[in-house]
Amino acid sequence: MSRLSLTLACWDYDRTRALADGRVQPEGIDLNLLPLDVEETFFRMLRGREFDASEMSLSSYCVSLHKEDPAFIAIPVFPSRFFRHSCIFVSAKSGIREAKDLVGKRVGVPEYQMTAPVWIRGILSDEYGVAPDSVDYFTGGEEEPGRDEKLKLSLPPQFRVTPIGPDKTLAQMLADGEIDALHTARTPSTFYSRPDDVKRLFPNFVEVEKDYFRRTGFFPPMHVIALRRDVYEQNRWIARSLLKAFEAAQAIAYDNLKVTSAMISMLPWQVAAVEEAVSVLGSNWWPYGVADNRAVLDTFLRYHHEQGLSKRRLTVEELFAPETFEAFKI
Repeated sequence: MSRLSLTLACWDYDRTRALADGRVQPEGIDLNLLPLDVEETFFRMLRGREFDASEMSLSSYCVSLHKEDPAFIAIPVFPSRFFRHSCIFVSAKSGIREAKDLVGKRVGVPEYQMTAPVWIRGILSDEYGVAPDSVDYFTGGEEEPGRDEKLKLSLPPQFRVTPIGPDKTLAQMLADGEIDALHTARTPSTFYSRPDDVKRLFPNFVEVEKDYFRRTGFFPPMHVIALRRDVYEQNRWIARSLLKAFEAAQAIAYDNLKVTSAMISMLPWQVAAVEEAVSVLGSNWWPYGVADNRAVLDTFLRYHHEQGLSKRRLTVEELFAPETFEAFKI
């Protein structure tokens, strides 16, 4: 019996490696997995729809749902999660000492609609009283000039977003004091090359992030797996098949992290790190599916709307293929 051939673009994660090497094979699918960097994957899928399925920015996916003919539909698999307190950087020249000092400042962001800055702005608003419209945003390449928003945005007027110059980079501008802070997904190079000029807003970010989780229960999802809607509509069974396969691949990664006879990673205290993760976040600290993620997704959708990126507040039900909400029981 022939199998459906699908190409999936997704980074080389431990939780997807069993899909890449064939240890896990989705039912009815011959999967061609391309291990591309996330920026390339997002750009090529959002601009050219080059793949049958791909890892995708959660925010970009939500923006796409407001198009007249939405091109994608997601399954509740979150290949990337990240606590983003560590990703708020400040210029030593800014005078910023604590979060509330960000009000009225010039804040760089590679793209306003990126998932990481959506989470950062939401957390700063909820936790520290820094409203999303209380700063001026400057967008552009973090390390290379010329980066544009991947999706065209139409923001309400209270959000002031200005592209930086064509020969500028945010990393350099932060170190030079041309911007006061940076919300980003990647640590800027000047944090390492100019440590006296670029600092983290939360140097003790691990403790801050653990406290955030204990109070909210949120380990923020950054990316989803999105299917081209035309491919999905022709074969709706692939949504459940892919979800099951991602879950099986993740289970292998969980098991590998528990092995103590030899360590799967090069982290010298991997065993301690895993035990700490379980003690703080629970044994299934990276949940897939709708039920275990409803609250954190609903909060993200609130942020997305409050920040002018969603014309209306989306619901969790609108995000995912209906075949992925429930499974059979015996």
